[in-house]
Amino acid sequence: MKEKLLQYLICPGCGGELRLHSAGRGEGAEVMEGKLDCASCARHFPVVRGVPRFADLEKVEADKAATAENFGFSWQHFTQQDERYAEQFLGWLKPVKPEFFKDKVVLEGGCGKGRHTQLAAGWGARDVVAVDLSAAVEVAFAATRHLENAHVIQADLYHLPLKRAFDYAFSVGVLHHLPDPRAGFVSLASKVKMGGHISAWVYGAENNEWITRFVNPLRERVTARINPRALLHLSKLPTAALYAATKLVYGPLNRSASGERVARKLFYNDYMNAISDFGWREQHTIVFDHLVAPTAFYISREEFEEWWRGINVSDVQITWHNKNSWCGMGKIN
Repeated sequence: MKEKLLQYLICPGCGGELRLHSAGRGEGAEVMEGKLDCASCARHFPVVRGVPRFADLEKVEADKAATAENFGFSWQHFTQQDERYAEQFLGWLKPVKPEFFKDKVVLEGGCGKGRHTQLAAGWGARDVVAVDLSAAVEVAFAATRHLENAHVIQADLYHLPLKRAFDYAFSVGVLHHLPDPRAGFVSLASKVKMGGHISAWVYGAENNEWITRFVNPLRERVTARINPRALLHLSKLPTAALYAATKLVYGPLNRSASGERVARKLFYNDYMNAISDFGWREQHTIVFDHLVAPTAFYISREEFEEWWRGINVSDVQITWHNKNSWCGMGKIN
C-alpha cells in the first residue's frame, strides 16, 4: 500500500484513526508487509503483499464468502486485458465521460482484477480506492501498483474502512451478487461527500425472465456448487454456442445495412451485438461468471428507483442498458 492511502482509511469497527507500521517496502512507495493499528480500539489489520486486509473470508457470512471465493478464482484466472474495456465501462456508467474523473477522489465498490481501477486512474482521478472482498485483490494490486493514484484494499462492502471523503463512487456488476444488494448500495453512498456523485450498474429483471426461469435454477443447484476448475471446462460448451452466435449471426447482421432490420428482431439482440466484438476468452469470462455466482439478483426498474429514493440524492438518471440491465447516477445532497 502507498502511505497516502492512510488519509482515506478508518477503523471499520469504531471509526478511529489508523496508524501504519511498516515491516518492509517493495519497489517505489509500496509498503508490502506491515500492519494498521487503530488508535481508539486497538484493533489490528495486516498489510499482506501490498494490500491492507480488513476482511477474513473465514470469518464472514457463508454466502458472501462463497461468492468472494468463486469470483476470486474467476478474476485470478481471467486476467486478460481488452481495448474494448473502456467503451464497455462507460456504457455501464452512463452518462459519465472520461473527463468526469479528472482530479476526483474515487471509490470503486468491487474491483475484480482492477481493469476499471486502471481506467479511472488513467483518466486523471486524484486517487482511486478500489475495494474487493475476494482474492482478486492480488490481481488488482499487481495490475495497478505502478500507478501513483491507485490503491487496492480487501474489505467487506457492508463494512467499508473508509472516511466519507470521496467525490465519486461507482459499482459495476457487483451489487447484484451481494446477499442484500440495496444495503451494499447504501454503504457505498455513505462514503461520498455532499455534492459528490454515485453510479451503479445492475442486472435488470426486465427482459431477463429466461435467465431467472431457466438459468438461475441450474446455477443455484448445480454450477455454483461444483469445483470452479471443473466448471471452467464445462462452461466452454455454452461459450462455444455464444461465440458462434455472436460471430456468425449477431455481429455480421448488425454491421450490415441490409441485415440490421432483421437483427433488431432477434432474441436478445442488443446485448449479443454489444459483446460480438469480444474474443473467445472474454466471452468465456462472461459465461463462467454467470454460472459460478452463488448469489445473483435481477433488479426491476421499480426496485432500482427505490434504492435512489432511499438515499439523500438528486439529479438521478436511470438508463436501460442493452435492454437487460440498469445504469444509475445521482448527486449526493
